[in-house]
Amino acid sequence: MRNPLSKTIVTIEPSGIRKFFDIVNEMEDAISLGVGEPDFDTPWHIRDEGIYSLEKGRTFYTSNAGLKELKIEISKFQERKCNLHYDYQKEILVTVGGSEAIDIAMRAMLDPGDEVLIPQPSYVSYLPCTVLANGKPVIINLKAENDFRLTKEEVEAAITPRTKILVLPFPNNPTGAIMERSDLEGIAEVVQKHDLYVLSDEIYASLTYKEEHVSIASLPGMQERTILINGLSKSHAMTGWRLGYACGPEIIIQEMLKIHQFAIMCAPTTSQYAAVNALRNGDEDVEQMREEYNQRRRYLMHRFRQMGLDCFEPYGAFYCFPCIKEFGMSSDEFAEGLLYAEKVAVVPGTAFGSCGEGFIRISYAYSLDSLKEALDRMERYIQKLRS
Repeated sequence: MRNPLSKTIVTIEPSGIRKFFDIVNEMEDAISLGVGEPDFDTPWHIRDEGIYSLEKGRTFYTSNAGLKELKIEISKFQERKCNLHYDYQKEILVTVGGSEAIDIAMRAMLDPGDEVLIPQPSYVSYLPCTVLANGKPVIINLKAENDFRLTKEEVEAAITPRTKILVLPFPNNPTGAIMERSDLEGIAEVVQKHDLYVLSDEIYASLTYKEEHVSIASLPGMQERTILINGLSKSHAMTGWRLGYACGPEIIIQEMLKIHQFAIMCAPTTSQYAAVNALRNGDEDVEQMREEYNQRRRYLMHRFRQMGLDCFEPYGAFYCFPCIKEFGMSSDEFAEGLLYAEKVAVVPGTAFGSCGEGFIRISYAYSLDSLKEALDRMERYIQKLRS
């Protein structure tokens, strides 16, 4: 028989995040610190709006680009949070989560052989989405000694005549690293010098603990070069609602819309009505969750210091990225050993790129009680390794 599979798709590895959680699901009394999902329920006023939309029979397609009311609220949100001004009619597209926005942005912008600069460790979708869009991923290895920030020198060194897009994954999953304004100003200078575009994934923008998030799109000359990706999954505890969006130049957003029309039609109607309420009335909910995450973050850093486990201090998202190189084990070996010895699941750093070797990702999107028990178990495992 003829091979039914695409030569491209078979080269793409499955997500490395899920390997251990298939095991966890079958393991009694296991604690998972791996899934990047808020443990909070979606706030009631948001759920109520979704329920009300169903009760009112709002079960039909919306406009392909999204509800007018939602696009207006997205525009207002970006204006008050990032001082960005987007035309809701032409420069905003509502998508099925931020991941769809990443995918269709790549497909709308890349020709075969165009290069995409991808800092790693980072979210697992950037590389496969580049490949599926016939682009060429060019990896920039972020360094622990730089607190996993991206430097303008690293960007400059990776650029070739084929470079078209720089992915800017901050606040970062898995490291929790952030970029400050001064960092972004240097990056923007290089981007403009080489006539590049930026795909700025700001899904964790509301979850920062050192200073307010700064979007690179807000810097002079950068809004017309930036596709800003965001959504409500992390900030408003709405992962299952699958609601994201892209903001950017009309010329790019309208081509993304064409792909979205043919592949998706529109984002879920119920989710869109709920999202209107979330953006209109949810700032206080976000702040309460952010404070809770910050408490957990500080607790983890305290426990790591007590254990003598090296971990740079993360200031964004809800992840820590401790170093386990002292044990002479690969990230996979450490994670597997911890899982079977103490029934605690973490994600090997290599799931987010080869430069994640020697690190593990721990999510603190879990209750303090769960974190305390998991860290007690982890400390026992580490003590055995050191003895």
